Amino acid sequence: MTCFTSRAFRHSVAAASLAWLAACSSMSPPAQSVAIVEPADGATVSSPFKVRFGVRGMAVAPAGEVLAASGHHHLLINLDAVPAGESVPFTDRHMHFGKGQTETEVTLPPGSYKLTAQFANGAHQSYGKPMSQTIAVTVR
Repeated sequence: MTCFTSRAFRHSVAAASLAWLAACSSMSPPAQSVAIVEPADGATVSSPFKVRFGVRGMAVAPAGEVLAASGHHHLLINLDAVPAGESVPFTDRHMHFGKGQTETEVTLPPGSYKLTAQFANGAHQSYGKPMSQTIAVTVR
């Protein structure tokens, strides 16, 4: 007969409890997120400048077919995130990367700008604010 009060059992329960507490107390990043990897928030850049996108928990896929957990990047100039489910407009302030691009060169005149990365599905329907990130840049 196995005794559940053995030293080995108590140590394994203690170790498992500590691991569980550590996992619950750590601040893990969201399962799905999008980011502007480059330039850094607050950067001063010269035009043209490179913008690199990153995405976590979703696949980058070309526009066209709507596939679960996938989409493509958009860059919004001086605009806020597009509400979830709404289509990202086709304007000069809504740059689309429907071929699945993850970086681009942006040309802007000197000034201060808000750049918003927005991830959307294959039909250009926004995943909303949770799948966006906004940074500020100054173009010299």
